[in-house]
Amino acid sequence: MSVNGKKVLHMDRNSYYGGESASITPLEDLYKRFNLPGTPPESMGRGRDWNVDLIPKFLMANGQLVKMLLYTEVTRYLDFKVIEGSFVYKGGKIYKVPSTEAEALASSLMGLFEKRRFRKFLVYVANFDENDPRTFEGVDPKKTTMRDVYKKFDLGQDVIDFTGHALALYRTDDYLDQPCQETINRIKLYSESLARYGKSPYLYPLYGLGELPQGFARLSAIYGGTYMLNKPIEEIVIENGKVVGVKSEGEVARCKQLICDPSYVSDRVTKVGQVIRVICILSHPIKNTNDANSCQIIIPQNQVNRKSDIYVCMISSAHNVAAQGKYIAIASTTVETADPEKEIKPALDLLEPIEQKFVSISDLFAPTDPGTESQIFISRTYDATTHFETTCDDINLNSVAKLYHGQSPHLL
Repeated sequence: MSVNGKKVLHMDRNSYYGGESASITPLEDLYKRFNLPGTPPESMGRGRDWNVDLIPKFLMANGQLVKMLLYTEVTRYLDFKVIEGSFVYKGGKIYKVPSTEAEALASSLMGLFEKRRFRKFLVYVANFDENDPRTFEGVDPKKTTMRDVYKKFDLGQDVIDFTGHALALYRTDDYLDQPCQETINRIKLYSESLARYGKSPYLYPLYGLGELPQGFARLSAIYGGTYMLNKPIEEIVIENGKVVGVKSEGEVARCKQLICDPSYVSDRVTKVGQVIRVICILSHPIKNTNDANSCQIIIPQNQVNRKSDIYVCMISSAHNVAAQGKYIAIASTTVETADPEKEIKPALDLLEPIEQKFVSISDLFAPTDPGTESQIFISRTYDATTHFETTCDDINLNSVAKLYHGQSPHLL
């Protein structure tokens, strides 16, 4: 917004950047935040070696957030590493997600005939062009459901599970009865992101996600934006139904528009659920991931008799977020019962032995109105997913997509 000439004042009640999605350093501060007794053991190295994300997420290499970072040139302040692998859970084991024709034929996730059918499906998706009816092969992208497309290629339930949840990144199976165009485009995005760097479609910034808001802060400052940390918000000032300012420490900062997260406007949001996150410190890579120093694992809902998926993402000292030889794995899912910790157990079982756990259960909020009248625009709370695509859907990025010309972020 600063880059496009708007006058921006960013106020934050916290003493650090990033709000609820901050990276916490040193490690001692994480212990305090979760009210754990004592201090981290010496085996965990220096506290300053740690930058632990409270809400970890990866960036899709060809996704909306990367396009936004490139368009705004925030990438000049960031360096990224490719996540080493993307895995899916089936029958108590984890398998690499096949997303190319070659990987589909080599995967132990499917039988021989299933592999051939899945390969045909991937070729169809790769050739699909919503502007060219010749690529539809009898499918109407705006009417044919995804369930019917799977039927057309005779794909079994396990293949449907990992395609919908590990490639298209849906959290539930509601998409099956929706028109197929959105799902096909999601799978194309996954494949295109994978093609950019090879190992996986995901990127992660060195030193943790806390670098993202700091990068935006630096860029905003160059274009005249002002940042104020440690600034208590006392009142949102409204006149004739429209926001006109924000009161802090007895002073009012006048404004025409206000953008904030749900915690600042509890009277304008509604609770839509809960999410459980468990941050785990490990001294080993996750089993059956080829000793990857970073990865994502998706546990599709049907594999554990749930309505929503369970996510695991892991990063390590290779990303300058942990002490040498240490790994940070975070499991998350949408809460469905009165016993959230039991719900997340399938993910934690994959991580054993766990050196230290930090458990949080957070409420999810959504705005009760779009904000066009009041000019108060409220974001949704971060969901359980381990990627930024759903978060970016909260923002209109059409202009960004148009201005993006296929650049790449800095990779190390």
